[in-house]
Amino acid sequence: MTIKYTKNFLDKLENLFASSEYILRYEKGNFKSGYCILKENKIVIINKYYTLDGKINTLIDIIKEIGFNTKDFSDKKLQDLISELKQTELKL
Repeated sequence: MTIKYTKNFLDKLENLFASSEYILRYEKGNFKSGYCILKENKIVIINKYYTLDGKINTLIDIIKEIGFNTKDFSDKKLQDLISELKQTELKL
């Protein structure tokens, strides 16, 4: 999968979180990694000052770390997106 650094692709990733148990928020803060995952509360916080590329790369990292399962989503498009993201290597 080729990652498209567009607002549309960011929206797809955000929709993935909206359909999950996790709450995605953009806030200012001095996170050492640029994001914070509160697993007990199922909240993901990303530095709101990140560039579009930074937000997309960070969301993909978080999706892999959380380990979203395709079975948890009823929408076929979201299932496909998760499958593709799991196979994607980020090249920095």
